Amino acid sequence: AGPIWVKSSNGGEKVFDMVLFATGRMPSTSDMGLEDLGVKLGRQGEILVDEYSQSDVPSIYAIGDVTNRVSLTPVAIREGMAFAQTVFGGEKTPVDHELIPSAIFTQPEMGTVGMSEEEARDAEPVEIYATSFRPMQSAFAGSSERVLMKLIVSKESRVVLGCHIVAPNAGELIQMVGIAIKNKLTKEQFDTTCAVHPTMSEELVTMREPTRTA
Repeated sequence: AGPIWVKSSNGGEKVFDMVLFATGRMPSTSDMGLEDLGVKLGRQGEILVDEYSQSDVPSIYAIGDVTNRVSLTPVAIREGMAFAQTVFGGEKTPVDHELIPSAIFTQPEMGTVGMSEEEARDAEPVEIYATSFRPMQSAFAGSSERVLMKLIVSKESRVVLGCHIVAPNAGELIQMVGIAIKNKLTKEQFDTTCAVHPTMSEELVTMREPTRTA
């Protein structure tokens, strides 16, 4: 098969060797009579809610995929916990949908959290720290499989804005990095953390020079 030509909904066009077609899911809210009750629905049928998962009808809340915010199981669980704390715990608890780590369990896995390089470049001047290498486990096994790691860093604040990993067990790695990025750690705080050797993840705290700036 030849290259795959993709045209996106915003008019952009790109050519790829492979495309992972992950269609996702649509909220199933038709024929429920929600709009008759005054509940507003979005373009894809999602229930529109505020930061506390409350709809336009004060007595109706919605969490999970039906709100089409971030359609991931752990996010729905977090929304449910926040709802319980808000309604039954007496403490209004919003859900932060920013900086949610996620992974694609292909082979190798892909993990991501925070801004992409493109998003960060459009927002502010950034430094990109990236590395691609053959990990020790590949070398010992006689495999040519390589690992890719990238950190997106704000030039001004030095805060790490995003991290992207393509590697075996990238899902496990990105969970830990997500804690650091959510708490707005700087590149220098990454750098002063001692590495665990020999591991793939030590590269995250040993990249010293940016590969490019934007």
